[in-house]
Amino acid sequence: MTILEAPQPSPLDDLIEPTWWTGVPALDPATFTVDGARIRRVDGEVRVDAELTAQLRETFHRIGLVRVVDTGLTEHADMRSLAKVVIDHEMGYEGGANPRAPIEPNVYEVGAPLSARLHYHHEMAYVSKSTKLLGFLCKAAVPGRGATYVSDNLAATDALLATPLGAKLRDLGLCYHRDLTDRDAFLGRVPYGVYNHWQQSFGTDDADTAVARAEERGLQTEWGPDRLLRTRYYCPAFEYFPQHDRNVLFSSVADHGMWFDTWPLVQHLPYADRPLNLTFGDDTEFSRAELEAFVAVYDAFGTAIDWRVGDVAVVCNYRFAHGRPGIALAAGEARELGVVLGEQFDRVGVLPDKW
Repeated sequence: MTILEAPQPSPLDDLIEPTWWTGVPALDPATFTVDGARIRRVDGEVRVDAELTAQLRETFHRIGLVRVVDTGLTEHADMRSLAKVVIDHEMGYEGGANPRAPIEPNVYEVGAPLSARLHYHHEMAYVSKSTKLLGFLCKAAVPGRGATYVSDNLAATDALLATPLGAKLRDLGLCYHRDLTDRDAFLGRVPYGVYNHWQQSFGTDDADTAVARAEERGLQTEWGPDRLLRTRYYCPAFEYFPQHDRNVLFSSVADHGMWFDTWPLVQHLPYADRPLNLTFGDDTEFSRAELEAFVAVYDAFGTAIDWRVGDVAVVCNYRFAHGRPGIALAAGEARELGVVLGEQFDRVGVLPDKW
């Protein structure tokens, strides 16, 4: 697309809007919130005593979510040290499709414009290597706005499996369609329609290396015009969760074209031209009613995390989906979250006797 070309309006005027929650937390925040007032910085290091360490780990194990408040911390590096009390092993971010840039060593930006709505999702569900848990580190906040929402995935799984959509997802699985642009093809061009270049996604400028890294993550690949890298990932919509010895929902509408409904430079494109699409595993499209049902099942079990500076939250990627509305900042306001990715795991899909 040249600099004189403008994107065409999307034909879908009636967008599907998530509500995020019922207005009442599905999970009492008191059950996962821990006071961090005892945390100290000594000789430049964050110190967490044995009692608080035990409380953080027990809360996370029991709930799958722990939020530490009133920490007094202001820097991502210190908040990462606190998150590592729960996150034993960190995962290096590579081979994904989300354009994350590092803020600090092993601390990444959210990877999305603040104005964009981020539908409920499970981190890295679109590749065969995902993460068991992730941490959020709040450096700047606008209290009362800019909340992250978490949805109780165990409850969402049960609710969805009781519907025709749940049965269809269980039987057919999914295909994640991702079109990654070539960075060099956009030199001197307005980046309409660009979500992520394959060079950034796979951390290489070499096409053969990019394909090899994609295939290591279970992706099928095909080159298109202007060195567009098309990837496809066929997998179950559910994933076996060892801690609860059951299959749980591990997908959402976040990887459908509707992910870009409020995304700058992409939102005006017709769905067929957007960089992502999600279909059933037999390559058939979702109906609008099915997309609405997929959104609603997470909304029904949502809880808001209203950030304050210094807050650290660690979230189990099996037990919770997470997302947020788009955020508009006034002059002088800032909202900045860092992300820490926990231990990597190889997806196994579903086990037939664990429904």
